Amino acid sequence: MARGDSGPALMRAEPMEAETATELPKGGGWWFEPKWDGFRCLAFRDGDLVVLQAKSGKPLTRFFPEVAQAIAALPPQRFALDGELVILVDGRPSFADLQQRLHPAESRIRRLAAETPATYVVFDMLEAPGGRDLRSWPLERRHAKLEAFLQRYGSDRLTGTPGTGDRAAAEAWLKGGLIEGVVAKRLDGAYAEGERAMVKVKQARTADCVVGGFRYASGSPLVGSLLLGLYDAAGKLNHVGFTSGFAGVDRPALTKRLEALAGGTGFTGNAPGGPSRWSTERSAAWTPVRPEIVVEVGFDHVSDGRFRHGTRLIRFRPDKAARQCRLDQLAQGRAPERRGASPR
Repeated sequence: MARGDSGPALMRAEPMEAETATELPKGGGWWFEPKWDGFRCLAFRDGDLVVLQAKSGKPLTRFFPEVAQAIAALPPQRFALDGELVILVDGRPSFADLQQRLHPAESRIRRLAAETPATYVVFDMLEAPGGRDLRSWPLERRHAKLEAFLQRYGSDRLTGTPGTGDRAAAEAWLKGGLIEGVVAKRLDGAYAEGERAMVKVKQARTADCVVGGFRYASGSPLVGSLLLGLYDAAGKLNHVGFTSGFAGVDRPALTKRLEALAGGTGFTGNAPGGPSRWSTERSAAWTPVRPEIVVEVGFDHVSDGRFRHGTRLIRFRPDKAARQCRLDQLAQGRAPERRGASPR
């Protein structure tokens, strides 16, 4: 049941989720926003108490003191927001810088908060200043409240996300390769906690990569994954990720071919990491090969010059020379301008 202005402050909620689709929904009544490369975060304020809550429900407050302090300094004493914590480096979101914040040492967190401050990019309001519960309101009305809030209290640490009701414009965001994806929301939709009431479409891109090494599958004499590389301007082959899907591939023949190339230079720039507390000796070991095999892979996102997730093997490219596979294939532009935009 929705509360009015006199109930207890909203200090915890389940974030509304999104289902994955291959294309943006058609027809009227949709609002489109960029999918940010950050940490999903609900922010709650009740007087001196500020809580930053991760998508998992775990607290994020101590890891982002600069954002918590910015929220605590606002005149409204009570409100609840939904958004994404991002750190922009040269205009691009850096997920690696976000991950560095998840550290037990407070001194390190404080130093990083000063050196690479995070921004809270807000896209929804669950509770308005004064305590009005907005979760049952349609998105269009919630956004009107949010934009008025951001116009008055927005800052470098607290800002709105761009948005559009134009599907063609949202498609252009996807094709531009500047963002992780696009999220579509119904303008007449309530904030459905824990439900997949939104639609997300991730950008689909491909790259031609050089195989610089491989790992055997666990407990098997056959190849388990190919380690992928791209050449930089200095001519060094840098490790950028892996692919492990071999549907339709003759793995014994591929393994034999890789073993024949084993012992080459492998990666001459950034190389795959070694053992860690999460890996076994077997899973961390990899075999370098002469950089002669080229593959085309599909990927959805790049973070700090590497594929964020595993890639999808599309085909082998015997027609392409390894030296033609360069890092500029992964080039990213600047993130969309962060600003409030109410659906109208």
